[in-house]
Amino acid sequence: MKATKIFIALSLFAVVGLTSCRDKFAELNMKPDAVTTAEPSFLATRAMTLFEINDYLFWFYNQSYYYRWTQMGNSGVFSEGSYGMDASVVHRQTGYITMLSYKNDIESFIEANDRQDAKAYAAMCGVLAVYGAIYAIDITGDIQYTEASQYRYGGPLTPKYDRVEDLFDLFVEELDEYIKIFQDDTQVVVAKQDIIYNGDMKKWAKLANTLKLKVAVRLLANNSAKAGQIAQGVLSNSAGYIDSVDDAFIFHKADAGTGGDLAYQTGNSVSMMGASQNVIDFMIDSRDPRVRFFYTKNGFNSKIIQEFITEGLYDNLPPFVQENINLDADGNFESYKLGEPWNRYQGRPVVWEMSDEYEAMKGIYFDYTDRYQLTVGEAKKSYSIFSSLTEEMIRGRVDFTLPTVPGGPTIRDNDDVPWWGMYLGAGETNLYLAELRQLGVISTGSAQNYYERGVTLSVQEWDKVAGKNKIPYYGTTYGYDPLEESIELKDGEIEAMLATDAVKWDGSMEKIYLQQLMNFTMLADEMYVTARRSGYPKVGSDYLPFVKFQKAELAAIPRRFEFSEPAPTDIMHDIRMESLKEQGLTPGKNQSGMGFATTTVLNTERLWQDKNAPQWGSGK
Repeated sequence: MKATKIFIALSLFAVVGLTSCRDKFAELNMKPDAVTTAEPSFLATRAMTLFEINDYLFWFYNQSYYYRWTQMGNSGVFSEGSYGMDASVVHRQTGYITMLSYKNDIESFIEANDRQDAKAYAAMCGVLAVYGAIYAIDITGDIQYTEASQYRYGGPLTPKYDRVEDLFDLFVEELDEYIKIFQDDTQVVVAKQDIIYNGDMKKWAKLANTLKLKVAVRLLANNSAKAGQIAQGVLSNSAGYIDSVDDAFIFHKADAGTGGDLAYQTGNSVSMMGASQNVIDFMIDSRDPRVRFFYTKNGFNSKIIQEFITEGLYDNLPPFVQENINLDADGNFESYKLGEPWNRYQGRPVVWEMSDEYEAMKGIYFDYTDRYQLTVGEAKKSYSIFSSLTEEMIRGRVDFTLPTVPGGPTIRDNDDVPWWGMYLGAGETNLYLAELRQLGVISTGSAQNYYERGVTLSVQEWDKVAGKNKIPYYGTTYGYDPLEESIELKDGEIEAMLATDAVKWDGSMEKIYLQQLMNFTMLADEMYVTARRSGYPKVGSDYLPFVKFQKAELAAIPRRFEFSEPAPTDIMHDIRMESLKEQGLTPGKNQSGMGFATTTVLNTERLWQDKNAPQWGSGK
């Protein structure tokens, strides 16, 4: 019986070295006409609903390493433990395998039923597979791709590992083929089954073409000529590339009440990374509206500040709050010096544990016990002085309670909002082009125009995502603090940002990379890869400095995760060990958690795409 006679449930099952058996359906105790045929449109839709890169497990495990290693986030003081890691708590990116499985199922259907008009569905899954595979390579280097998820159709049970360099070539070839399919007028697509672009093949073609830029920038350290060739091909391709908010790869999987957890991304709460003070200072100084979309406000609105003053606790206010307010003649709160809506964003200082700097800041930032509490009658409340990443930007089912004085009103936002995810936007696209043009590897366009357009579109896209996710204070002040302002993008803010010293175009690579990092704040993997391949943030920078600790060598900061040796009984043991050997990577748990002498191997033994890239904090 044909492979098209496969249960939908079986089609949904996708893992490396797929364990689905090859038994003929004749051996099943079921009539052939009772077996459901999986239509390509349904399979493609299901693939889209399962597509995810930075999922719950990613945020639960990996993200804390990425933000600490790059100093783009901070949830406490830095110490030797900040650079240790454990392979048992690393979330590997394997979602691309699921996309490959659906692609293979659809292609099998097409072949068995001569449905050449359905190739676009397979191409959609193929684009998503390439997207996910790039992220898998970022973490693990060589991956199983060309032979993965093929066992059902006669492929090997133990698929080989493909080399990163070969895969980058293959991805470009595949994406070019998908573009041709999307541009084929004979393709028939049901718009409502395409939850990403609603059946718009032109946008799918742009996504496929733009995705090649992710490959190009990852080639820069080892083959800049090929990177330029790929990028120049993107610019000349008739498909065009993502160059507007409308074309961006931003979507949600289901509406509230119809999609269960699919609508909200996950029902599990996530402990979000705290903000780094260096990053917050950079964004506030450059009047970057994205600081309001990416980070939460602290608890010190003007009414809370006044209550501290009224209770005789002015000295208990954080120093940075005291420095940013004006008092009237009676010593009461009068106004903010900085102005709204920029006042309530605060990160943790980037300091080394038990250093003199740490001891000086300890009672303010790290061991403040009851300092930031108010008690009015029997009511008692504590107030956070720090900002963290906004949880609503990565999942939809989040409740928010407005900070109020003890005994004051309880103001909550408990609405469950369908989650909208950003995956690839026009801001990212143009900032890549600015980088490539300024490096001289492409010859088309103006680096300044790409840069300024990239910054503009990035702000607009993240404003859109923040609005769709209805994050706290977006479009509302909740009517509590009369000085509060809502956080959505305001007229003239982008122009003002582009005029600040930290953002204004001057041709420096640092500004291009810093804007890429800002754009990727909520895309932790891409942020980490950008910092790793560029060497920014940079030690000694006037804009966003990377702190060089006396007790921590830059070469002790990992540039990849640890890879433990597979169990001897694992059927992939020998293949996996050979792959690690070919990559020059030493397996073993003795690499982690043992101090800098052992974590150094995670810096010196690099993945292929990271070889020849600058050291952390050294810039290009």
